[in-house]
Amino acid sequence: MTLYFTPYTKMRILTYSDIDPAAWQSLVAQSPYATWFQTSEAYQFYASNPKEMIPFAYGIERDGELRAVVVGYVTKEKSALKQFFTRRAIIIGGPLIGEYTTESDVEQLLRVTASELKSQTIYIETRNFHDYSKWRHVFEQFGFEYQPHLNIQVACNANHTMSEQRNRQVKKAIKNGAKIVEAQSEQEIREWYRILKQLYRQKVRTPLWSEEFFLQFHRNGVGKYLLVKYEGKVIGGMMCPVFAGKAIYEWYVCGLDDEYREQYPSVMATYATIEYAKKNGLPIFDFMGAGVPNQSYGVRDFKMEFGGEVVEYGRYLYIRKPLLYKIGKWGVKILKSGKIW
Repeated sequence: MTLYFTPYTKMRILTYSDIDPAAWQSLVAQSPYATWFQTSEAYQFYASNPKEMIPFAYGIERDGELRAVVVGYVTKEKSALKQFFTRRAIIIGGPLIGEYTTESDVEQLLRVTASELKSQTIYIETRNFHDYSKWRHVFEQFGFEYQPHLNIQVACNANHTMSEQRNRQVKKAIKNGAKIVEAQSEQEIREWYRILKQLYRQKVRTPLWSEEFFLQFHRNGVGKYLLVKYEGKVIGGMMCPVFAGKAIYEWYVCGLDDEYREQYPSVMATYATIEYAKKNGLPIFDFMGAGVPNQSYGVRDFKMEFGGEVVEYGRYLYIRKPLLYKIGKWGVKILKSGKIW
């Protein structure tokens, strides 16, 4: 912990153990940038997966008041070679900035984040779920480059409607025996994970956390697995962090859509989450990403039919080692091409 003094104020840089839980909770409650991913619960979940990630949390306190917090993780790979070329810090949701936070507070938050992570990462990326345009010049001053990126957020209220096609599919799926349930056992999550792993291996072709990561999410009780079942078998579902009173998120989703065409598992998983939000007072369902603007993206087209609004809050990217970053991007392209499977 480092102390900074000015003639009129005292500023402290805090790590996770220094941050007062009550002050953190209060900042989350009043911040217009709050997401579940910037809570102490998110940090604790990251910390419960030491084989997958290294969590970090930094805070800025000025005159005894917590002004801003950032929470994220540094990825870990089993292979030393992969770790060398892909090590990165991910800040999902963007930093937690208070209503009365100043530019100086944000500057210090970015400074300490970049400084503390410099030996561990090739790059740092924030994946924003709110509009940070007010702070863009501050990010850019510290070398964080803005990257356009879309997202879709659904207002889960009485006025929400889906497309006619999605409504027909839901009705047909229910008629044909598809059922929505909350996961009750680790065995159900293992069944769901096998579907997800198959999806990532065959189509997504990017690294996926181990089964233990997904089981730990269930054990920590920080969200829901909303599963789609048919004749007692899990055929799809979604892993959803729940931000009480605020939002529910699509972190991971999958479905055996080719095998169960009449049950529409991916459609039902998304529908289930929106309905859960409505019934539990969660005003926003956040898809957590919809691709790059002006590039065709089938997943975005699929998501749009659930009645959400497309927003562009983008990402901020801080590249510490440009050469290794380029090599890593090249490796991801090879991975996605399927040539190394």
